[in-house]
Amino acid sequence: MNAISAPNPMLGIMIFMLGGLMGAVFYLPFSRVKKWAWESYWLVYALVGLVIVPWGLAFATSPNILSVLAATPRERIIFCLICGALWGFGGLTWGLMIRYLGVGLGLAMGAGLTSATGTLIPPMLKGKEAIAAMFSTPGGEASVAAAAVSLLGIVCVGLAGRSKESELPEEVKKKAVAEFDFRKGLIAAVFSGVMSSAMSFGLQGAPEIQKLALTTAPTTSVTWAGIPVLVVVLMGGFLVNGGWCIVLNIRNRTAGNYVDRATPVAGNLFFAALAGLFWCLQFVCFKTGEPSMGKTSYIGWAVLMAASILFSQLIGILLGEWKGTGKKTRTLLAAGLLLLIVSSALAGVAGSL
Repeated sequence: MNAISAPNPMLGIMIFMLGGLMGAVFYLPFSRVKKWAWESYWLVYALVGLVIVPWGLAFATSPNILSVLAATPRERIIFCLICGALWGFGGLTWGLMIRYLGVGLGLAMGAGLTSATGTLIPPMLKGKEAIAAMFSTPGGEASVAAAAVSLLGIVCVGLAGRSKESELPEEVKKKAVAEFDFRKGLIAAVFSGVMSSAMSFGLQGAPEIQKLALTTAPTTSVTWAGIPVLVVVLMGGFLVNGGWCIVLNIRNRTAGNYVDRATPVAGNLFFAALAGLFWCLQFVCFKTGEPSMGKTSYIGWAVLMAASILFSQLIGILLGEWKGTGKKTRTLLAAGLLLLIVSSALAGVAGSL
C-alpha cells in the first residue's frame, strides 16, 4: 500500500493553476479548424479529450485500473457516469457561451457558476461532519472565505462585461467577438455553469474508487489514484457529447467532413484533438493536485475555476476583447482579476491550515 506523503499546499495550488491555464486555452485551437461543421470537430475533441487521453493515461499510471473498476460498487460507477453526463449537457452549450460572450467574459461567467456550485456542494453531500468542518475549523473557514472571494471576483468580471456592452457601439463589440450577445451568452453561461458543476460532484464523489486504486495490487501511486475516477466521469460526458455529435453528423449529412479532401482534414483533426488534450489536462491536474491539499482538497475546484477565469481574461485582453472600453469597465475587470488572485492565495493558506 502507498504511504500518503505530507500535504504540500503550494504544490497543489501550482498544479491547479496549471489546470486552469489548460481550461482557458482549450478553445483556441478550434479557431484553426476550417470548413468543418461544429459537430465534426466537436466529436474529434470529445473522442480525444474524454476517451483516448484519459484511458491512455490510466493504463500508463494505474496498473490496476481494470481490476479497480471491476471491484467498484455498481451504484458508484453509475453515479460517476451520471455526473459526467450532466457535465456533458453543460459542455454542449459551453461553446455557445464563448461564441456570444468571447473567451474572457464567457469563461468568467461559466466557470464562476461552476466554481460556486462545484466547490461548496460536494463537501455538503458528505454529511454533517463535513459541513461542520467547513465552518468550525481554521482550514475550513479559510476555504469558504476563498470561495466567497472568488465569487466576488467573478461578480466584478461579470459587471465589467455588462458595462462593456453598454459602453461600446455594436460594430466595435462584434469586431472582437463576431456574434457578441450578452443576453444569449448569459443564458448559455447559467445553463453551462450549473450543469458543468456536476463534474466536481463526480470527481470528488467516488472515494471508494481511489481507495481501491491505492490498495488493490499492483497498486496505483497516491498521485495518480484519482485517474480511475476521471475515466469513468469523462466517459459519461462522452456519451452525451459524442452521441449528440453523431446524431448531428447523420441529420446534417456532415459525416463526410472526416474524409473530404476539399478541407484540411489532417490539420482539422490535429487542432480538434489538441483542444481535447488541453480540456482533459485541466481535470488531470485537478485530480493529481488533490493529494497535496490534504483535508481541504475540495477547495481545489475553486482554485481551478479561478485560475481558468484569470488566464481567460488575460487571453481575452490579448485578443482585443476589452479594447476601447472605458475606465469603469477596466476598473471592474482589474478588481475582479485581483480578487481571483487573492482567492487562490487564500486557498493555499487553507491547505496549510
